[in-house]
Formats: sequence, C-alpha cells, structure tokens
Amino acid sequence: MIGVIGATGHLGNVLTKELIKRGFKVRAIIPQGENVAHIKDDQVEVYRADITDLSVITAAIAGLEYVFHCAGIINISSGNKDLMYRVNVEGTKNVIKACISNNIKRLIYTSSVHAIAAPDKGIIDESREVNPDKVYGFYAKTKALATLAMLESARSDLDAVILCPSGIIGPFDYKTSEIGQLILDFVNRRLKAYIDGAYNFVDVRDVAAGHINAMEKARRGEIYILGGETISVFDILTLLESITGIKKPKIKIPYCIAYAISPFTPIYYSIVKTKPLFTTYSIKVLRSNANISSKKAITELNYSFRPVRETIRDAYCWFKEQGKI
Repeated sequence: MIGVIGATGHLGNVLTKELIKRGFKVRAIIPQGENVAHIKDDQVEVYRADITDLSVITAAIAGLEYVFHCAGIINISSGNKDLMYRVNVEGTKNVIKACISNNIKRLIYTSSVHAIAAPDKGIIDESREVNPDKVYGFYAKTKALATLAMLESARSDLDAVILCPSGIIGPFDYKTSEIGQLILDFVNRRLKAYIDGAYNFVDVRDVAAGHINAMEKARRGEIYILGGETISVFDILTLLESITGIKKPKIKIPYCIAYAISPFTPIYYSIVKTKPLFTTYSIKVLRSNANISSKKAITELNYSFRPVRETIRDAYCWFKEQGKI
C-alpha cells in the first residue's frame, strides 16, 4: 500500500486517483475535517492524522511501502507564518522520522521550485543552491528548510527524493488555487483590472505522473524540477476571452503602483471573501525569472508536460462541470 499525505489537496487528489488507476491501493493521510468525497474509492483507505504530531504520523505511516508527502500550507499572503512553519518544516521533519522508523522503501517529497535560489537571469535548474536565506517569501523559506532536511536524511537513513514543481494549475481544483480563482473571477466578471507579468505553470496531472515516475525511477537524494510552460497574465486572459466570449479587462495596473498598494490587498480580499490573487508575493513572482528547466526530469524520469493553454482550457471546463461557472 502507498501513502499519500495531503491526499485531498490539488496535487494529492489527482495523485491518489492516478495511483488507483495504475492498480495501487492508497492510504489517504489527511487532517481532521477534510472533505473526502472526491477521493472516495474502494482502493482508498482514509486515515486522519496531524503531521505536526510525531506519534500520530508514525502510526499513520505504519505498514506502507512508499510515501508521497504532498501536504503543506501554501499561502501567497503574509499571514499564518507560525502554522506554515509548523506544517511545512516541523511537520516534514516528523514525516522523515516516521518513515525511518517504519522502514519505508522511499519517501517522495513535494517541495517547490521556489525553494531553489533563482538568479535574476539565466536558467533555473537543479544545479542552483537550496538556501532559505536566498529565496523570496516565507513560504519559499519553509520549503527550502524542509528540502534541506530531506536531503540530509537521504544522505543517511532514508531513501528520499525531492520534486520541485513550478506553479501547479489544472482541473480537479476543489479548493480553488490562485489561477483557479483568476478563472472564476474572470468568468464572473469580478476582474476589473490586471497586473501583467508571467510565470511557469504546469498541469497538475503531469506533476502527479512525474511523482509516480519518481517513485519508480528517481535516484536517491536527488532533486527534480517539474516545470511546464511560461505564460503571461495577459495571454491567460486573452485565452479565457476566446473560450468564453467575455471581454478581458482593459485596465492594466503598472507594476510600481501594484507593488505599492499590494500590502493592503489582503484587507480587500478578506472583505470580498475570495482567495488573494495580487499580493506582494504574487506580484513579485510574476516579475521574477521564470526560465525553469525540467531537462533532468525529462531525461531521468521520462517526465513530460502538456501545453499550458490546454491545461487552462481543461480547468475552465472542469469548473463549468462543477457548476462553479
């Protein structure tokens, strides 16, 4: 049996379904209160556990062969730092200890490309440094710290592999990611202006397949970047306009103005009760180097990714099928 920690998240639920499709039985390890309707299956055993409790997560992992650790707090706003650190760093260290004590064959950890110190120019690949002092934002720092802990364990007691996806998007977005929120805001005509910029986005289905390939093919203690294609916010909106017939916003907010007012946007999003889109962190990311290489994963893991425009179209269709549009 294979364990998926964070099985109700965007990547976790798609990974769980893909594992079942390939004939594996899955133990879905999730926190209390999570809705499991979208992962219900005869081949799925639900185990509710808190990764910040070592004894609890050790019991949850008992009897498994392989473990995928996809759980984490992903927050592009500035809040929840204490919780983010406890889950992303201390929780990951607990997962490492639990896997060692249970003699797990391999732990596959979902880090982030943001854990890698990116240069202002040039290619971002696995040769770049993982250094929490050289990445931007608290989320990236927590992923860098957890990645370093994973690398250290792989040098001693644990067969561990680290995967670093770029921006994950696509269908089966039950908790509504940032790009998912952008699609919903666009279709519901709540998007009155936009901030241009671009980033590298990857389909959640391709990341899930990459994880399974890593379980079977990756080299112990190695980092693999799972990227996709770079697309601008303007091109995303243009694509959505062509799909829906809804005109994209004409107002583009200059970067300097957007960055200046970004510290106050969480107040606005809390009032309108939607997921934050344009925060200080996200604006910075959209203007950062997105020249991400997945060559290593393509070569060693047989990794591949589909066109980002296909992914955005599929995400829109999925939201429509779910009645959210």
